[in-house]
Amino acid sequence: MADIKIMVIDEQPFFRAGVRQALINRFDLEIVEASPEENLTAIIEENLPEVILLDVNAPSLSGLKIGHDLLQKYPAMRLLIMTSAASSEELFEVIRIGAAAYLDKKANTVELETVIRRLAHGEYPINDSLLATPDVAEHVLKQFQEMVALGMSVDSLTAPLTNRETQILHYVAEGNSNKKIAQILNISEQTIKNHVSSVLRKLNANDRAHAVVLAMRMGWIPIDENHIMGHLEEKQREAKLIETR
Repeated sequence: MADIKIMVIDEQPFFRAGVRQALINRFDLEIVEASPEENLTAIIEENLPEVILLDVNAPSLSGLKIGHDLLQKYPAMRLLIMTSAASSEELFEVIRIGAAAYLDKKANTVELETVIRRLAHGEYPINDSLLATPDVAEHVLKQFQEMVALGMSVDSLTAPLTNRETQILHYVAEGNSNKKIAQILNISEQTIKNHVSSVLRKLNANDRAHAVVLAMRMGWIPIDENHIMGHLEEKQREAKLIETR
């Protein structure tokens, strides 16, 4: 049984077959193919892929809309955007929808496999794409700054959190563990972990504490005494656990 399942979405069967052929000898990788015109929701729910590989279909960039919608519905998935027309404008949009990685179609098999494995292990390679080219990074940063200067909402600057993710982040800010939040919401602890992972990815946060700080700055959760004290208490508990090990 494959350890990592990848869903390749592209309107061209030739491209999908090419990805499959490139990874055919990696026996721990399983490829599921799909066309954008198919029922992607049904295919995802049947196969439960960890990684979605999506062509953005330049110049229309219609794939970005598909990627955005999929991440809204399945936030725990890792989205890899592939394109043959890299530009700073496109990278800005890829970052904005919450994709976890960005790769040129000219990439070789080793590069593709490496990115897929990093995604499956919870990494966020999109930062590498941004930092590797200073000119692109400067342009993307300028676009974000201009949006802020125009008074555009913070939600337009990053993939927005779902209502459930915001609710869970509130509980995290109050110092509750995943287990406690699961008991409060009457859902599984694994589901809470999935939501927290999605929040970290969307906010590009290093950990739960970082996510809380970022969300407070964005105004997604209020800055009040309960949140601050709860967060401090959580840190104290973590410190005690480390001391007893």
